[in-house]
Parts: sequence; C-alpha cells; structure tokens
Amino acid sequence: MKYPKMREIKEAVISLVTHPYTSGFPAVEHVPFKDFRGKPVVDDDNCVGCETCANVCPPLAITFSDDKEKGIRTIRRDYGKCIFCGQCQEHCITGKGVKLSDTIYDLAVFDRTTNVEYQEKELLICESCGAVITTREHMKYLHRKLGPRAFSSILNLNILNRKLKLAGEGDITAETGDEMHRKDMFSIICPNCMRQVTVRYTFRSE
Repeated sequence: MKYPKMREIKEAVISLVTHPYTSGFPAVEHVPFKDFRGKPVVDDDNCVGCETCANVCPPLAITFSDDKEKGIRTIRRDYGKCIFCGQCQEHCITGKGVKLSDTIYDLAVFDRTTNVEYQEKELLICESCGAVITTREHMKYLHRKLGPRAFSSILNLNILNRKLKLAGEGDITAETGDEMHRKDMFSIICPNCMRQVTVRYTFRSE
C-alpha cells in the first residue's frame, strides 16, 4: 500500500504545477479538430423536403408533419436531441441540403425551445384522392435528375406543362370513383390513382 500512495501524491503535485489538458473555453475561443461534427446546418435552397433525413435520424431529432389544407409540409429539427451522427448529411439525396458545421458547437441553453428550428415546403397533393405525393421541390429535383427520361412519367410531364404554362391549374379536373377516365392521367395524381385510371382505361378499351 506504501508505493501506490506515493505515486498518487506525486501525480497530485504534478497536476498542481502543470497546465490542464482541457481548453480555456468559454473564456478562450475553442478551435475544433479536423472533421469535427457540430450543428447540422440546413441549406433551404438545396433541401427538397423529401423526409430522408427524418427517416434515418436515430434519436428522432428530425420530424415532419403535413397540412393538406394549407398544402404545407413542416419539418421540425430539435438540436437538443441531435447526437451529431451525420446520418442526415450522408443520406441527403441532393448532397447539399444539410452539412454538419465544424464551428457551431455551443448549443447549451436554458430554454430548450431555442434549439428547435422549423422549415416549410410546399406539398404536391393528388387531385383525385387528396393523398400527399411529395413536396413540389422534391418532384422538380427528380425531374432535373432524370433529365429527358423524366418525360416518361406522366406526373413529371404534367408538372413541366404547368411550369411552362402549357396547362392551367383548372384546365383538367380529375374525377374519382368509377368515373375515372383516360383524361385523368393528365392531372396531377398519385401512383395509386394512376394505377386505377390505367386499369379502368385498359379494361374499357378491351
């Protein structure tokens, strides 16, 4: 027992006369190491609101809610729950929608609501059944990503027509139920309604 006690006294004396290993933060500015993972910073121009980050977030710090009446998707990011794992950055479909900052690290607050951020995106809603398809920005991103192949999708084609003012918002109205016809394919409808239209039209054609 004698030698361990002497060793402890020696270590205590050394610690009194040497500088601490920790930094002087907050009195002294802290400089993070390379590849430090700080607060995820969202780039709204490159975020399409596709839900991917919410689906891969382990602590559920990212959630979303859709308001069909207003046509708005609200994305909620609670940085008080964030574990800075980087999954949102790694799985972002645009590769630019969110980046982990290497300088924003001081997120300690007395009011946790100040660490919550909200983001809104316009929804694309099926004109037949009212189901949420995705966000309008997400569909535009897919159209740009697919290039000429996007014209093989009626949904992409309809959005492009309206963007180019080739079709007005009220030119074609989708009909529901048993009265769905082939012309409804040229409305903005979800995959389920598109399947119904295709099956009914094919059946009637035969």
